[in-house]
Amino acid sequence: MLFAVPLLLFLARASLWYSHSGQVNFHPIDLLIYEGKAQHTAWLAQASASNSFFTASRKYKQRYQRPPPPNFNKWYEYASGRSAVVIDDFDNIYDDLLPFWSLSPSEIRQHTWDVITQSNNGVGGISIRDGKVDVLPGTPGTHRWMLDGAIRIIENFVEWLPDMDLALNLNDEPRVAVPYRDIEKMRSKGRQPRLIGANKITKFSDERAVGWAPVTEEQFPDTNFEMLSFQRTFYEYGSVGCPPSSPARRQRLWDTSQLCVTCTYPHSLGQFVSNWTLSGDICHQPDLADLHGFYLSPAAFQGSHKLLPIFSQSKAGGFNDIRFPSPWNYMDKVAYAPNEVYPDPSFHDKKVSLFWRGVTSEGVSPGTRVWKGMSRQRLVHLANSPTAPQHILLPIAEGAKQFAYTPVPPSDLKRLLSTDVHFVDPIVRCGGRDCADQATEFGFGDKVDFQEHWGYKFLFDADGAGFSGRFLPFLQSRSLPFKSALFREWRVKWAPREREAEMIAEEGREWAGKVLRKEDMEIYFFRLLLEWGRLTDDRRDELGMYIP
Repeated sequence: MLFAVPLLLFLARASLWYSHSGQVNFHPIDLLIYEGKAQHTAWLAQASASNSFFTASRKYKQRYQRPPPPNFNKWYEYASGRSAVVIDDFDNIYDDLLPFWSLSPSEIRQHTWDVITQSNNGVGGISIRDGKVDVLPGTPGTHRWMLDGAIRIIENFVEWLPDMDLALNLNDEPRVAVPYRDIEKMRSKGRQPRLIGANKITKFSDERAVGWAPVTEEQFPDTNFEMLSFQRTFYEYGSVGCPPSSPARRQRLWDTSQLCVTCTYPHSLGQFVSNWTLSGDICHQPDLADLHGFYLSPAAFQGSHKLLPIFSQSKAGGFNDIRFPSPWNYMDKVAYAPNEVYPDPSFHDKKVSLFWRGVTSEGVSPGTRVWKGMSRQRLVHLANSPTAPQHILLPIAEGAKQFAYTPVPPSDLKRLLSTDVHFVDPIVRCGGRDCADQATEFGFGDKVDFQEHWGYKFLFDADGAGFSGRFLPFLQSRSLPFKSALFREWRVKWAPREREAEMIAEEGREWAGKVLRKEDMEIYFFRLLLEWGRLTDDRRDELGMYIP
C-alpha cells in the first residue's frame, strides 16, 4: 500500500497527456490540491520539528553538515519567543550563501568595500558596529528609505551581531550571475562538511571592525558591473548559470506566436502549474527570453559575472544575489488595511471577477516594440482583447464529472470569468511610437485605492521590474491571489471552482498570518546575518556553537 497513492497520482498525471479521447475523469485542480496539502504537511513536519535549542542545534548540524553559528542560542530564543512556526528549514539562506564559502573572508570584505564605494553602482551600504547599525556614506537620497527599512529590521537583534558591512542592491533587478561551470565549483567547495572537533571557538572574533576598510564620502569611478539597460539580458545573464546542455543555453529560435509546450511541460499538469519551485528554473524555458521585460529590455540593469556579496530583495533563476526580507513589506509601503469604505468581506460576498491594476513598469520599450513580449502587456491583452480561441478544461456536459480541453471563442471568455484588468494612465518606460501604440492598444482603467482590491474574489499579482510588493497583502486578504512571478524572494514555502477557490484563499490567509509576519522577516534576517557574520570571520572554519 505504500506505493498505491504515488502510483495513482502518476497514472492520473499520465492520463492528462496520453488520453486518446482528450477526456479526463477528474479536474487537475483536485489532484494539485491533494498533492499540495500532502507536500505541505510533510514539509512543515520537518521544518518545525525542534522544540528546544538543543534539538534545533542538532538538527542544524545534521542538515547543513556544520555546527550552528555563534549566538544561535540567541536566535532560537528570539524565534521561539515570537511563536515562529519554522525553526529547522532555512534552505534559502544555505543555498544563497553556499558559493561564498569559496571566497576567503578577506575577499568578501574587500568586494563589499569595492561595490559600496564605487559611484553610480546602484548599491547602498549598512554598517554594524558595537551593537549599533547605521547607513554608510554615499547612499543616494532617493533610496534612503530602503536602507532605513533594513535598519529597522536589524535594530531588533543587532546586539547579537558581529561587526560587519553589508552591500544592499538599490535597483529592482538582481545583479550577480556567475557562469555555470564557475558557480558549480564554488557550490561544491561550499558543500564540504565543516564539523568542528575539540578546537572549537564559540564566539565571533574580537576586533572584527579593523577587517572592514573604512567607507567615507569619497566615491570612485571604477565599477564591477556591466551596464545593459534597454538591452536583452537573457543570454548574457539569464541563462549563463544553466548547464551547457540545457534548452536555455542551446535553443534560441522558435515561433514566438506559439506556446512552447516543451518549455512548460516539466513544471505543469496540463495547463496548470504543478511545481512552483521548478517553474522558477529558467534552464528548461528558453522561451522566457521573449516573455518578460527583465530579459527583453530592463530599465536599470547593472550586472556582474563575478561572485559579489550583493544583498537583494529578490532574484530571478540563475542569479546569485543574497535574498533578504524586503523593507517595502516591512515598512508597509503597500499594506493590507481594509476599512469601512473598503472592507474585506467574506469570499462568498465578493465580486466574481479577476482584478488587476498596474503600470507598464516591467521593462523599457524605447521604440523597438518589445512591449509586445512583456508579461504585463500580454496579461492586459489576453484579458481584454483575445484574438484566438482559448483551450480551457471544461465539463463535457452540464453536471458531468468528465473534463476535456475545449476551444472557447473570444466572445465567450467573459462568460466564463469576468475580468477587470487594466493599465492606469500614463504609459511609462517607453519611447518613440511605443508610447502611443500602447495607449491605443490598451486604453486605461480607473485608478483605484489599493484597499479596493478586497472587493474582488480573484486578484492577479504580476512582477514588474523586480518582485511585486503586493503579494503579501493579497495573501493576507480573503481573496484568492493568482501569482505570475519570475523573481523569487526570501519567503518560506507554502503550499477555480467556488468551493476550492475559497478554501485556497482561506488557507493562504491563515498561512500568511503564521509565517509571513514582520516577526518572521526579523527571524529570517537575524539568522541570515549570523551566517554572514561567520562567513566573513577569519576563523570561520573553527567557528560555531559546539554541539556534542
